[in-house]
Amino acid sequence: MSMGRFANPADQRSGLEVVRDWNGVAHVVLRSTKGASARVSLHGGQVVSWRNDRGEELLFTSSKAIFKPPNAMRGGIQMCFPQFGYSGTLERHGFARNRIWTLDDEHPPINHNDNGSKVSVDLILKPSEDDLKCWPHWYAFVFDGFEFRLRVSLSKDGDLSLVSRIRNVNGKPFSFSFAYHTYLSVSDISEVRIEGLETLDYLDNLSHKERFTEQGDAITFESEVDRVYVSSPNAVAVLDHEKKHSFVIRKEGLPDVVVWNPWEKKSKTMVDFGDEEYKQMLCVDAAAVERAITLKPGEEWTGKLELSAVSSTNCSDHLDYPVSI
Repeated sequence: MSMGRFANPADQRSGLEVVRDWNGVAHVVLRSTKGASARVSLHGGQVVSWRNDRGEELLFTSSKAIFKPPNAMRGGIQMCFPQFGYSGTLERHGFARNRIWTLDDEHPPINHNDNGSKVSVDLILKPSEDDLKCWPHWYAFVFDGFEFRLRVSLSKDGDLSLVSRIRNVNGKPFSFSFAYHTYLSVSDISEVRIEGLETLDYLDNLSHKERFTEQGDAITFESEVDRVYVSSPNAVAVLDHEKKHSFVIRKEGLPDVVVWNPWEKKSKTMVDFGDEEYKQMLCVDAAAVERAITLKPGEEWTGKLELSAVSSTNCSDHLDYPVSI
């Protein structure tokens, strides 16, 4: 299989290869010069692993995850498009995470200045006939109604970045919602807090999307949480006291943050999730959920995500950095 074009051809020396899982699905493995790694599956364009330079896995994957298309694997980072949750007529979280993507040999350039410090791979998803039939905007239209391009990059320091670009190449406008559904691995959910969302309004999915205002100095966890924080800042932090490190989440083009943990009762109802695994995971998703994104013919939308794992003592310094992708 051809690897297509890389963001920086010289970065191939850092380690970038295609392997296959036991279902025959291709995975692209990225390795930084300092030893960090990431793995991207062509099934769903899903990031299924992100490890630091010590080999520690930073993303959560359930021990009961089903690794068989067409279902998305429970964990990693899922591409939720053109729908998030059950907010429309499509399958939950849309179809992008359940389709087979291809390597993008003809990706348009992304303006950046990384001085060869990242290794990247580009993927593309185009709609099938079945996709267009189930998405009302494109019923009876030609099959190339949208292009979804995804670039996944790993910096030399192990920061993981994703850039999604969705273009309307049809003759009619269409609307969609989007999320990077991100399962973070944590030591103990009761010892974790989120900073950067205090005083914000949120939609509570456990209360029929009723709107509330966050009252705490930080978000902590004592029961099930399923919220959409709206008009959020471009940087938030997830602090893990036991591991003594923090995830810094930076984003562009994504106004919302979804926070989810199923807690004990709901965990026992999910066939692809262990009864006690809610203690070791937390979903914090950069998203565009409250208001749909509408693209006119020829328009393109870009949504960027950058994840860093840093020492908790230095966390506040990283919140001020702009997205570097």
